Amino acid sequence: MAVSSAAVDQQPKTKVAASASRPFSVFERLVAWRYLRARRKEAFISVIAGFSFIGIMLGVATLIIVMAVMNGFRTELITRILGLNGHIIVQPVDTPLNDYAALAQKFAAVPGVTMAIPLVEGETLASGKGGAGTGALVRGMRAEDLTKLKTISGNVKSGDLVGFAAGQGVLVGSRMAQQLGLSAGDQITLIAPEGDVTPFGVNPRVKSYTVSGIFEIGMSEYDASIIFMPLEEAQLYFNAPGIVQSIELFITKPDDVEAMRPQIEAAAGRQVFLTDWRQRNETFFSALQVERNVMFMILTLIVLVAALNIISGLIMLVKDKGSDIAILRTMGASSGAIMRIFFMTGAAIGIVGTLGGVLLGVLVCVNIESIRGFFSWVSGTVLFDPQLYFLSKLPAEMDIGETITVVVMALSLSFLATIFPAWRASRLDPVQALRYE
Repeated sequence: MAVSSAAVDQQPKTKVAASASRPFSVFERLVAWRYLRARRKEAFISVIAGFSFIGIMLGVATLIIVMAVMNGFRTELITRILGLNGHIIVQPVDTPLNDYAALAQKFAAVPGVTMAIPLVEGETLASGKGGAGTGALVRGMRAEDLTKLKTISGNVKSGDLVGFAAGQGVLVGSRMAQQLGLSAGDQITLIAPEGDVTPFGVNPRVKSYTVSGIFEIGMSEYDASIIFMPLEEAQLYFNAPGIVQSIELFITKPDDVEAMRPQIEAAAGRQVFLTDWRQRNETFFSALQVERNVMFMILTLIVLVAALNIISGLIMLVKDKGSDIAILRTMGASSGAIMRIFFMTGAAIGIVGTLGGVLLGVLVCVNIESIRGFFSWVSGTVLFDPQLYFLSKLPAEMDIGETITVVVMALSLSFLATIFPAWRASRLDPVQALRYE
């Protein structure tokens, strides 16, 4: 069967038309890319697109940085709080803990319990050289328990644990030592309000101890307020010979404290009162979570404003390209093709802005402490002063899940912002567009 030359000539044109009519074809991408490159008379539209790009980039970067810093705060605080305080605290109900050594061994034998530390606590007034004084929390514990507690024994900055192990010295936090003008080997005087009972009333107990070592765990509140004392000496000092106030348990998985309760109660062999780290710090960590969620919602508004700029920029671009749209429609471009062209134009701004924001956010998070030091040097002030905050440095911990959430949110807002202007462009009447040019 013969085929006419007209039919043969028509085949390449049909293939080209079919190729151009495919969604997101090369033709549509070329036109969208052309609209992204501004000419001189489109400078104002280009400025709007530039501000949209910068807004999305800064919004995404700010979200990533703020969430990373807040995650770092939470992780550092949990690490330091749980590194110093027990995950589960066992306290007596009816009888004092005078068999604390045997109980500690029973608790330590429970699967999942790494340490069981008998503890005596009390508040005192500490004074050093020159009569300077400050409030202090004295924690009495056994030398072998303190050695196992690496948060303290692994962060002794000066002195050693020899005097503490011999029962003749105490460990003082670095900020307290700085405030009282103390160094290893100096004497620190402790004054307890509940002292000896005399015919003239209760006299405060005053006693001096040698500073065996100075520790620094990096949490300013603890470094400025805690003194570690040998257990037997603390029992004598607080009029509690042979007993302890509590036994602190450290477990392998702190999040599993609820599942550990029945085993610990069974090991106690009597009625005890149990509290865990979540109960003791519930208000604090709940406030952190609320603040984190509110900051996320507030900073999302930055990305939303940038997305609105995309809408305004695309609407102006559609109005400026009315004649181009009419010519494309006359040449056979469908309304769907026009919509996809302007959708890709706006979406490109959102995609590039989001990727730029992720890159900027990662760079800042990786170098957050160097950046803090630089701005402190420029401003001449101490940013994030350890005297005012819990931690001695600014932490940042990026979470992959949160970063992906930020990226998806930014892209979704950018894509949604392009739908209405692109739809307006696809509904433009070619005849009306050419008439008003």
